[in-house]
Amino acid sequence: MTQPTMSLATTPKLLRVLSGEPVWPPPIWLMRQAGRYLPEYRALRAEAGDFISLCVNSPLAAEVTLQPVRRFDLDAAILFSDILILPWALGHGLRFAEGEGPILPKLTTEAQLNALDLARLPEAIEPILQTVRLVRAALAADKALIGFAGSVFTVACYMVEGGGSREFAATRLMAHGRPDFFAALIDRLVDATIIYLDAQAGAGADVLMLFDSWAGVLPPEQFRRWVIAPTKRIVDALRARRPGLRLVGFPRLAGTMLAEYARETGVDAVGLDTSIDPLVVTPTLPAQIATQGNLDPLLLVQGGAPMQEAAITLANSLRHRPHVFNLGHGIIPQTPPDHVAELVDAVRHG
Repeated sequence: MTQPTMSLATTPKLLRVLSGEPVWPPPIWLMRQAGRYLPEYRALRAEAGDFISLCVNSPLAAEVTLQPVRRFDLDAAILFSDILILPWALGHGLRFAEGEGPILPKLTTEAQLNALDLARLPEAIEPILQTVRLVRAALAADKALIGFAGSVFTVACYMVEGGGSREFAATRLMAHGRPDFFAALIDRLVDATIIYLDAQAGAGADVLMLFDSWAGVLPPEQFRRWVIAPTKRIVDALRARRPGLRLVGFPRLAGTMLAEYARETGVDAVGLDTSIDPLVVTPTLPAQIATQGNLDPLLLVQGGAPMQEAAITLANSLRHRPHVFNLGHGIIPQTPPDHVAELVDAVRHG
């Protein structure tokens, strides 16, 4: 299935950049652009009850997705959901504790692995797909809609550890000591992620993004096995099903492995985390690969001249290559909304 043809006037700037075109000023959207820093989000969050209930309440999740686009005139909406909705949809337990983050059963046994049920996916993800449909119907034609999933290594990290961790030691030990078991988990998650992302594209997502938040904890050979190879399988499968679909990979803290990730996975763009110097990394990337990032989110908290100067410098430094302006990680809750408006203005008119 090919993507619909659009005129240049209505083609979202994000899609033009992901097709390899330098666009000035660059399109801008922000990771975690919908969330706790917005008072309108906090009101809907209270109405929904718990976090998972908000994610699967399609009208509320669609409204949350649209809030930052409406407020700041951003160039793209990103589906409001969570990377751990996928294991939840496979039947693995998930809850979010206030102040603690996600809590899951620690996946360590064959029985737990075999219980991850692909047959549950279509029904379980239907509310997410309905959110995509509602958002696409409400968005202007020149705004892109980004669907997403957690990349499989990062999702596996949370499942094996039972939640967040600083080092993800249990996961890394499993990858070293029980590679066959870990590979089986990765395989199951690859299959599920392909189904999930393909369904999002079918529901109206223009772009799909894979968040590999913990890719950087792995040494190079493990990175190749558990990050690059599974990502390539997902990208290849989605390309076969939907030629022309645009894909972004964000292997956070990949460092010197970023260029290899860009070359080998087949993504259209790579997200740059805050630690990366774009002027150092971009010469190592294939010419057609777009970049996305990478302003420090704390500069967004700071606001004012320091933020504006850094944003203008970053945008100008990548002016002649395909680039999507974004942060190096997500917006943090103490960010004043007015600073987001200042940032958008600086990128577009600075």
